Amino acid sequence: MIDEVTKAVLAREEVARYMRASGDHIDHDARERIFAYLDELRTTQRYTIYRVLKHPLYPILRKVERHVEHAEIVREATERGRVLYISNHKSHLDYLVEPLALEDTHIRPPVIAAGINLFGGPLGLLHRHVTGAIPIRRDARDPAYLATLKAYIAELLKRHDLMFYLEGGRSYTGEIKSPKTGLIHAALQAEGRDEMMIVPTAVSYDVVLEDGILARQGAKHRQRAFAREFTEMVGSAVGFETRSFTTFGTPIPMKGWDPHARRDVMALAHATRDAIGRLYKVVPSAIVAVCVRPAMLRSELRQCIADVVGRLDAAGANFDVKDPATIEERGVASLEARGVLVGERYRVRVRDRFVLRYYARTLEHLLNPSRRTARSH
Repeated sequence: MIDEVTKAVLAREEVARYMRASGDHIDHDARERIFAYLDELRTTQRYTIYRVLKHPLYPILRKVERHVEHAEIVREATERGRVLYISNHKSHLDYLVEPLALEDTHIRPPVIAAGINLFGGPLGLLHRHVTGAIPIRRDARDPAYLATLKAYIAELLKRHDLMFYLEGGRSYTGEIKSPKTGLIHAALQAEGRDEMMIVPTAVSYDVVLEDGILARQGAKHRQRAFAREFTEMVGSAVGFETRSFTTFGTPIPMKGWDPHARRDVMALAHATRDAIGRLYKVVPSAIVAVCVRPAMLRSELRQCIADVVGRLDAAGANFDVKDPATIEERGVASLEARGVLVGERYRVRVRDRFVLRYYARTLEHLLNPSRRTARSH
């Protein structure tokens, strides 16, 4: 049976065009591919089950102290119309932390766009039949797939809010990466877009669960099976504790942006990225990572922290705390617990320079805004 969304997608001219070989003749190969893509994209959100997910996930979530900022912005936006939550992407924990930030404040949950590698096994069933996540082939080159995906997103936005990650995948360097524009372009093609709003969303952690995995890989050369990544993450979770900060920003209206103008699509993507960068919570571990050097005296570290706080303040950073002494104490403790630093009475020594560099780069967008951002991998 063909559901309502699928019928609407097949009726869209940009999809129908790929099913016509010439004139009114059907290209059966393209038709079969498009139906297969639609079957892959089809998802269901069961909100009553979604609400109780936090209970079986408690063993993971108890390690994360969740903080939510400016939920009132989202509440007002959802009362006015459809919302696109566009976020940076730090960790696989984002898929749990950010939707629960909305659930904790009694705001309707969005459908989530996630990499197709997360849809294998029991996790895939959870995504497809409970959370309502959409599997995305990020490296797809088939024009029929891209047209089908954009049409599906446009139709879905008539019925649901949507959350997706502007960078595509997680950042392997720590920096906020350059934006991917495909889903923004799809949203701009939706009917009723003049009543839709983008809510820029930033997620930040004291320490990231996959920090060592990401820092050593440095760049994503190929998509790995999530089961393998999950096994590595379980090893990283021993003794793991962190705080998460989900911060919502002032909505960006979608009215007035031309979906047929590449310049408009890129401008909207970069405006959203800039907003996310300003919302991003600056935590002590990141500031310490920017400053610390091998065998550095604590007095020198504290002076550097004070200097960096001044630069971040001038850039309009969203601080967790500004006091240099508090930043030093908390930041060193967080990184020491992850095996990145060794804190001594008068000195701080570096144990893992790769992970230290990963955390330092998380503030690159604020400290060096003119520097070319990390490319999407």
